[in-house]
Amino acid sequence: MIRIVIAEDQRLLLGALGSLLDLEEDMEVVGKASNGAEALVLVEQQQPDICIMDIEMPVKSGLDVAEELMNSDCKVIILTTFARTGYFERARKAKVSGYLLKDSPSEELANSIRIIMDGRKVYAPELIDMVFEEESPLTEREEQIIKLIADGKNTNEIASELYLTNGTVRNYVSVILDKLNVSNRIAAISRFKEKGWFK
Repeated sequence: MIRIVIAEDQRLLLGALGSLLDLEEDMEVVGKASNGAEALVLVEQQQPDICIMDIEMPVKSGLDVAEELMNSDCKVIILTTFARTGYFERARKAKVSGYLLKDSPSEELANSIRIIMDGRKVYAPELIDMVFEEESPLTEREEQIIKLIADGKNTNEIASELYLTNGTVRNYVSVILDKLNVSNRIAAISRFKEKGWFK
């Protein structure tokens, strides 16, 4: 029997999800929470196999809880209305087993739970598309410079390699930081890497 805890702040949806999953012969809903903090308590008490969570909940969000459960035996499925790359990235870092959208058919949820219990991950196809569609905001020259920074080159070395002045390189670097929305070179490199933009 697959033991499940559901965390959802919309009571109607919480009840409906619980009833739907209880209809499955191999599943049992052992707890329902209306916020992230309650979900954590239930996971500790009930030791479920799976915790299904909304993202935007009071007290603690689903992503906060996913991060806290990252090294537990309980697998986390995010079930949300929000197909946002930022949320999805954070969820992936928290090693969630599934990220599904609320408008997917109900039988898909039960199937996804079984797939996840087999040790695989399930992500909504829309999210995968979004992640791959996101393009690097940097120009070719800026990408050249961030690659040299990643190779450990300083401003002088970059300037001489690209036949630019130090001032020009510094300008490029500040534009890069600005476009990647980070405050230093190390953060720029890790953001660029995270997004899979290093070719």
